[in-house]
Amino acid sequence: MEYALQVSQLQKSYGQKTALHGISFQVRTGTCFGLLGPNGAGKSTTMKILAGILAPDSGSVHVFGIDAVQRAGDVRKVIGYVPQNITLYEKLSAYDNLIFFGEMYGLQGATLKQRISEVLEQVGLQDRARDALSTFSGGMMRRVNMAAALLHRPKLIILDEPTVGIDPQSRNHIFEMIRQLNQEGVTILYSTHYMEEVEVMCEDVAIIDHGSVIANGSLHELLAQYGTQSVYVETDGAAAPDLASVPGTSAPHGSGWKIETDDVLRTMRSVSDACLQSHCAVARLEVVRPSLETVFLNLTGTSLRDA
Repeated sequence: MEYALQVSQLQKSYGQKTALHGISFQVRTGTCFGLLGPNGAGKSTTMKILAGILAPDSGSVHVFGIDAVQRAGDVRKVIGYVPQNITLYEKLSAYDNLIFFGEMYGLQGATLKQRISEVLEQVGLQDRARDALSTFSGGMMRRVNMAAALLHRPKLIILDEPTVGIDPQSRNHIFEMIRQLNQEGVTILYSTHYMEEVEVMCEDVAIIDHGSVIANGSLHELLAQYGTQSVYVETDGAAAPDLASVPGTSAPHGSGWKIETDDVLRTMRSVSDACLQSHCAVARLEVVRPSLETVFLNLTGTSLRDA
């Protein structure tokens, strides 16, 4: 199996505070890999080390077999990094920003101009190329930020919270770009607060908490190992079913009730019987598959957005 990224026992401290406690994971070449964790868990520190912005205290990072600590310059040639905070010059146009970043990547002349034209088309902003970024929405600026990371045709793209605070149109455009890049063989490392994005976009996932990887594997494996199946029932009217005898853990959820259970079929039958005995008209009765949010809560005991 080929790996685009191999991270082993990364340690990083800021003064007396330890940010990373031996982080290890691997990203298969050509996949979209999700990195999740609460605020302060160590995600951004990990991303900055992978991008060569920070040096680890110990541990190793290999990008396509290249030692990222010893040969950081070589690694930067194959990595595109899109940071959480927008790193652009708002007084300059999109085109001039891309000139600046392209030259930093070593691109020049006709080659650079051609790539700028291509990436602006890729992010859907070719008609705004000469406009100052101060006139752009937050979503449009994030797309320019992403365009800058694509100029040198990286083989691995590191995305740190790429859809925070942006409009639905820009979010959808970024999703389509990621899918297209992935289909072209580009490996994606994707960190986000939105777990539904990871469920849609990513094949493999690592969850970080308190500077350590607490779960790592394919999305399917994590859902099967740590997820909890549930039955959801919603009645049509004021009457409520008596769920005391239904196997599983019941709790109000939305407009109805959610019952976490290890035996979905038995629970559904018990819920049906309870509704019949209580003379409740059923509006919805369905199996709720395990979600990444459930996995995250089961492992960390906290919401993803909590510090």
